[in-house]
Amino acid sequence: RLIFSESDFLSGLVVDRYDTILVSQITSLGMERIKEKIYKFLYEILNEDEHIIDGIYERCDDDIRILEGLNKYSGFYKLENVDIPNYTNVIIKENNILYNVDFKEGQKTGFFLDQKYNRLAIQSISNNKKVLDCFTHTGSFGLNAIKGNAKSVTSLDISESAINMAKENAKLNNYEDRIKYEVCDAFSYLENMPNNEYDFIILDPPAFTKSKKKIHNAYDGYKRINFLAMKKLPKGGFLATCSCSHFMSNENFKKMLNDAAREANVELKLIEQRQQSKDHPILWNVPETNYLKFYIFQIC
Repeated sequence: RLIFSESDFLSGLVVDRYDTILVSQITSLGMERIKEKIYKFLYEILNEDEHIIDGIYERCDDDIRILEGLNKYSGFYKLENVDIPNYTNVIIKENNILYNVDFKEGQKTGFFLDQKYNRLAIQSISNNKKVLDCFTHTGSFGLNAIKGNAKSVTSLDISESAINMAKENAKLNNYEDRIKYEVCDAFSYLENMPNNEYDFIILDPPAFTKSKKKIHNAYDGYKRINFLAMKKLPKGGFLATCSCSHFMSNENFKKMLNDAAREANVELKLIEQRQQSKDHPILWNVPETNYLKFYIFQIC
């Protein structure tokens, strides 16, 4: 199935496509006022191009709308002469892996499409590795590790509903017997696990801060989780780590990684440095669009 995502932070509009459904997020008053024209155009142009769209679901539930004087809401937008769909889940395929996307209750618009090619990069590192996938959410990084012929995968999340969703996605791909899932705190798990238990650790934490005022706390959180992973990995092991907060600049993130490595008494060999997928463009005059940092290191 085709996945389409396009983001425009300057205008306050994000539209993600999941098979037959468009999911929109509007965070600005200007876009709220002209959304009918945009929805009509998107629906017509995609259907004319033989990409069948059944409906548009609005996830206008971000707190930033309050700053714009807007109410928060969610639900299907009523397109003219189009019946409202009777479903809020769709099956998509990304990197040849199937996912059940709940665009009504799932985080963001139901799935984090901006990590598509970062997840693909995991496949090339995972061959014959024992992989620990922390903050797994939908299970996507762990599934890509299995797709890359990992020896074993353990996926963690503190949310039981996230683990249940990840298990469902594993079952969709006939991987349910190849991944171990645990509901637990990733910090505690890393602190208590033996050294050299895994060859490859993946850290995809939620944004530890959503404001500049709390960046110090976020720095400490990122440093702690990365320090633990570096300390537990064997020499020659691999670490994939990222941050999705634009408040944590790339310079600050690199400083944090250096501090964590120094305290863990390891050296980092850079394997790959990545950002968000290209359908989430970075606008040089809009700093907020340069938000995702993704690194793969080998521990030396």
